[in-house]
Amino acid sequence: MKSARGMLSLDDLAAKVEAGDIDTVILAFSDHYGRLLGKRLDAEFFLFEAARQGAYACNYLLTADMEMEPVPGYEFANWELGYGDFHLAPDMNTLRHASWLNKTAIALCDVENEALQLPVSIAPRSILRRQLDAAADLGYRVKAASELEYYIYRDSYRAAHQQGYAGLEPMGWYLEDYHLLQGARQEGFTAAARHHLKHSGIPVESSKGEWGLGQHELNIRYADLLSMADRHSLLKHCLKEIADAQGCSVTFMAKPCAGQAGSSCHIHLSLFSGGDNAFAGDTEFGLAAGSDVFRYFLGGWMARLRELMVFYAPTVNSYKRYEDGSWAPTRIAWSYDNRTAAFRVVGQGDSLRIECRAPGADCNPYLAYAAALASGLDGIRNRIEPSAIFTGDNYAAWHLPRVPYTLEHATDSFEQSDFARAAFGDDVVRHYSHFFRSEIASFNSAVTDWERTRYFERI
Repeated sequence: MKSARGMLSLDDLAAKVEAGDIDTVILAFSDHYGRLLGKRLDAEFFLFEAARQGAYACNYLLTADMEMEPVPGYEFANWELGYGDFHLAPDMNTLRHASWLNKTAIALCDVENEALQLPVSIAPRSILRRQLDAAADLGYRVKAASELEYYIYRDSYRAAHQQGYAGLEPMGWYLEDYHLLQGARQEGFTAAARHHLKHSGIPVESSKGEWGLGQHELNIRYADLLSMADRHSLLKHCLKEIADAQGCSVTFMAKPCAGQAGSSCHIHLSLFSGGDNAFAGDTEFGLAAGSDVFRYFLGGWMARLRELMVFYAPTVNSYKRYEDGSWAPTRIAWSYDNRTAAFRVVGQGDSLRIECRAPGADCNPYLAYAAALASGLDGIRNRIEPSAIFTGDNYAAWHLPRVPYTLEHATDSFEQSDFARAAFGDDVVRHYSHFFRSEIASFNSAVTDWERTRYFERI
């Protein structure tokens, strides 16, 4: 199969380095938030040394908060252990031209223990790889796609910061869902994004205006699951750097503005056995028809949604998105081609897939996909039945179970989940419970604009 445009072999890279077309190689990995961290290497040094030997980074990076402060209380790395190194092992299948940067290539890395060079179990890409191994043990390959939404503002990131992220001017000034005229006003940014993604090994399908002011969606081609998680991470990073270069800004916050639509990351997933979609089948499930594999995978995914919600909605802000009538799901049910449902089944036959609408645009794709896959495989192993297909308005179905209301509620469910410990390991559950509780504590100690507006004069 022909590789996507912009993907590089070592020989391709060597030729481009020799020709002077590339002089820098970025080695990157995902932190807990889904941010790409790493190093810029001289391209010749990468070819002669780092391509084989990798590189090193301080292990505090998997214990740091959003402000890059090392957070105490982690077993993995702390002051008592001295904050040593971990090993960055470049996955050469991810080596590509970073078209949006000058003379630059990028490779994503697996994070390994410095001494033994074994996968660090709490690293996001390691967590997803473990679930992919579990799928392979059952005879399945996994294909997936991310649909990411985001808001675009005319203000630069620096200006937005100086303004306290208040009073920003969105690119659009009326709701633009599918609206070509309003969408055209954002093409200076969005066309550049489509172009650079396409030329950086991330095939693009389409872009469109979304429901909020200045909100957009950009869809990329489905791929095998690990490749899709990698593409998802690179898409976000690429769009932020394009915006920075153009003097505008883009946000993947789940709910940047009260009263506006939230930004989601609908994830599509299907299993393949041999060359065939294992979800395809003739058994009717309401308006859908599929196999027992489809049925039980859906049942497991639904059953474990609340326990693993922190991997779909990882921030305090994430839970502001779950409002009735907002296009974000609030109740747990499945329907066929129904956008009010948390699980929307779409396609038929070889294209049959499950779309989960719970994740926000702020999710870490490695963790979200790991949660989805672990849940679905559990459903297959234990023949977990999904609820009956729901028809109608899910928002009006008060009898259905609701998604958690807050990050604190979701963290409680995750920390107490026997399933999470069995699927990911005790160390992962302890590590991420501490991560989410640290995020909650940071928010609870902050004084917000809402508090000042409400209490400053009138209390």
